[in-house]
Amino acid sequence: METDESSRVLPFQLQFDKPLASQITIAEWNPEKDLLAMVTDDSKILLHRFNWQRLWTIAPGKCITSLCWRPDGKAIAVGLDDGTVSLHDVENGKLLRSLKSHCAAIICLNWEEESQLITDDHGYTSKYEDRTSRFFPPAPRVPRMPGLVSGDNGFMDDSEDSFQELSNSSHQRFNILCSADKEGNICFSIFGIFPIGKVNIHNLTFPTCHDGAETTNRVSNSSIQKVALSKDLCRLIVMCSGDLVKVGPDLGETNMAGYNEHGLHCLALNTTIFWNRKNELHQVAQQASNIEDLTEVVRTSLSVMCRQWSDAMNTFQEKFSSLSTLIINHGLDSSPQEELLSLLGGARTSPPVHQFLVNTLGEVGVKRISKVLSGAGKELQRIVLDHLQPAVEVIGFRIGELRGLSRWRARYHNIGLDESLINNATEKAGTLLVQVERFMRVLSSVVQQYSNFFNWLLKCIKLLMSEPSDQLLPYNSELVIIFLKFLYEQDPVKQLLEISETEYEVEIDLETMQRVRELVQFGGFSDIEYLRRTLAKEFQLMELSFKEAFQMPFTTISRKILCEDILPLFPVPTLPKSSSSTRIPTSVSYYEDSSGASVTPQTGRNQFIDYVSFQVPDECFSDIINCICIVRGFMHDSHCLKKGCSTLEAVLLHVPVDYQCVDLSLYKDSQIVLLLNKVTNTSESAGDGCMVIVQASDLPYISISRSAHIDVWRLPELKVKALDICLSFE
Repeated sequence: METDESSRVLPFQLQFDKPLASQITIAEWNPEKDLLAMVTDDSKILLHRFNWQRLWTIAPGKCITSLCWRPDGKAIAVGLDDGTVSLHDVENGKLLRSLKSHCAAIICLNWEEESQLITDDHGYTSKYEDRTSRFFPPAPRVPRMPGLVSGDNGFMDDSEDSFQELSNSSHQRFNILCSADKEGNICFSIFGIFPIGKVNIHNLTFPTCHDGAETTNRVSNSSIQKVALSKDLCRLIVMCSGDLVKVGPDLGETNMAGYNEHGLHCLALNTTIFWNRKNELHQVAQQASNIEDLTEVVRTSLSVMCRQWSDAMNTFQEKFSSLSTLIINHGLDSSPQEELLSLLGGARTSPPVHQFLVNTLGEVGVKRISKVLSGAGKELQRIVLDHLQPAVEVIGFRIGELRGLSRWRARYHNIGLDESLINNATEKAGTLLVQVERFMRVLSSVVQQYSNFFNWLLKCIKLLMSEPSDQLLPYNSELVIIFLKFLYEQDPVKQLLEISETEYEVEIDLETMQRVRELVQFGGFSDIEYLRRTLAKEFQLMELSFKEAFQMPFTTISRKILCEDILPLFPVPTLPKSSSSTRIPTSVSYYEDSSGASVTPQTGRNQFIDYVSFQVPDECFSDIINCICIVRGFMHDSHCLKKGCSTLEAVLLHVPVDYQCVDLSLYKDSQIVLLLNKVTNTSESAGDGCMVIVQASDLPYISISRSAHIDVWRLPELKVKALDICLSFE
């Protein structure tokens, strides 16, 4: 007996049992590393190694509804209940990017990478060359407020370069993130950061042939369960529940004859545009995503500058507001500027001015305010030189690259790269650069005039207090007059930085406007009013032009993603609301056809065969109980599918009655993992479970003919050749 016990082979061995403070709702294995990401019921993401070492924990602050790893395992996409998809770094969990392409909770995510390197039309490796590094130093980072620790104000630390990491780490291979929400929207994002298409399954229709007549159908009242993009990016399988209906101008929306049941279906969407135009999409996405990164640098730079200058000016106004009060208290009918001009001219020194300079402000107060304003001016100049201006320059170069591509209409017009829109965006980027240079001149002039004004005030205070003033810096009386007339109660720096409710226009002299009109004749730009706009307004217009330019490829690609076919899986009985949350285990996987029997027309390489796996609910068919179905070849021959006549293969796996399938998923190549729980006579879990790994390609599949009629459930045909999985546990 001891020998028998020692020789017994266990199907698996428990390595450890680790308790967690909260229940796990979602778990995803990293495709490249020994890492497991888990979501708890209190919406925290935990990242563990296989030895249970916890690497990090993050809490997005919103309900997490889905997870998905980037194919290289270096980033993870998190779907939230507000429709946001956030990308996090695998090293430390920091937020890399948030993308708001949905308005409803994200149901599922799928991130697929093209299995081959980008190649040109002749089959040679086509590595996209980013020429920016030839002409510019490394792209500037987002600035942060001085004196604050990273994270205190939402700005990034100088050592962080998350945007650059996300943009460059996976761009050698073309990859697309698919996200689906509970309202039926499916969004496609290149590299997970550049939206390139969107479809809604409620609007998808597909033709079928019935009794010799072609009809149009769609799935009504549909709800997405899972999406899976093929590894060659040419097809998307969508598992959804709903009612199959006919649609037409005369029919409206009617249930198909003999097919009135609510069911689970597979939709096949044609996404060959991603493969056929992957080189073009790769270049556009690379440039556009980097432009978006740099736009964020500009936006944050303006925000930080506006905040810093506003704080400095508040300090100035708080101190000098008391002068107006003193003038009123002394019964004088004049303004602070008039009183200070009288002091400058030497006519008289009024009591309120004397009291303000000697008692209220004093030499220490003047030096303090002068230091604050001088420091703010230097910090703004630093942000412009280190962040704002370099970002705008690189934006101009990158949009110029896209402008060149847009003129190649044969290759880029089909993906929506519109030359006129790109030209407009190029002009707006150029005018923003002009505004940045003008802002630097205005800022330098204002800081100089404030410094000259404070030097004069120090001189006045020394004279009023009969103290020697030989050591003070000199001042320019003319600049003091200009300051008191035009800057004392105005703030041109703030007007250029801040977008207010009332549109502020910069005054331009007639000679300058005439020169601008003459320059228009030389070409390059057509807007003659840009000098009247502020820096903030110019940035707003540039953002709008980018949005319009990049919306065109998004719209164009969306129109080319069409539904080709549907595969009814099984009827789903209408359940009460209390049971609506019952989850049916499903999985969609793709394996390469290594036999070489089929070649993808678009790629010229072995085709990827789809494997659709699902548990068949017991209430669907009276003669199919406790079974797992695996269907393959749904999209094996798209040409046959379009004609409504093709074959697919399927097999039923019968699970013993004392076990219940709780999950099934892909594991490595051509393997499907079944997680089974043992149940008692009361249909409750006995606490025992097992894991079964099925070699999907070796199962005895049988062919199921597919005619033009799609109103028949095909699963009962498999029952006569169902395969029993014999499990024995002691």
